[in-house]
Amino acid sequence: MSGHSKFANIKHKKEKNDAAKGKVFTMIGREIAVAVKEGGPDPSNNFKLAQVIQKAKANNMPNDTIDRGIKKAAGESGNVNYEHITYEGYGPSGTAIIVKTLTDNKNRTAANVRNCFTKGGGSIGTPGCVSFMFDEKGQIIVDKEECDLEADDLMMIALDAGAEDFSDEEDSFEIVTAPDDLQAVLSALEENKIPVVSGEVTMLPQTYVDVTDEETVKQIQRILDLLDEDDDVQDVYTNWSDAE
Repeated sequence: MSGHSKFANIKHKKEKNDAAKGKVFTMIGREIAVAVKEGGPDPSNNFKLAQVIQKAKANNMPNDTIDRGIKKAAGESGNVNYEHITYEGYGPSGTAIIVKTLTDNKNRTAANVRNCFTKGGGSIGTPGCVSFMFDEKGQIIVDKEECDLEADDLMMIALDAGAEDFSDEEDSFEIVTAPDDLQAVLSALEENKIPVVSGEVTMLPQTYVDVTDEETVKQIQRILDLLDEDDDVQDVYTNWSDAE
């Protein structure tokens, strides 16, 4: 993972999120609604809801807004009609892109996602066409500036709690877990009062594609920017090494 700072990516996204908090809160509100419908309103018994709450806090969503969203979803769980749909495709130079969406109108979302790829010179593929190039993992990012522990001490806490891997990046520590072990490791970090920038189940590329041609970089970035602007798009993963 060296040279591919996830923290830089998070900071970049957060800056964009700060400029469009309303959209981000709406997206997270949808995720809360779906999580409550699928597993109930108690995050201690609903891992998916606990993950969404962690994501909400990382995006500075106020606690009372989170609580209202959970209560509203619990009262209206029968009326939640959002569904998760994943799209896979290719950007220029054979870069792989996975798009995870949460939508109440799959025809609209499919057309919009396809349009994003087309405008950037990419193409939508069939399910599974690129996901085999990624591993589903839990990923936790700790900001070095906010962490008082030495790298070795933090690594031992994480590994003892069940983490698979630990890496010391330029501006952050990255902890990788199996998806099912993410919550246990997050809990261990919380018990040790270690501030976490983000903790989520993500798709990590097995290898990265380096793109240096300026025009190609612009095309890939156009696809990612257009996807980021779509209200139905929740997460985008790519194996382009310079994506930030």
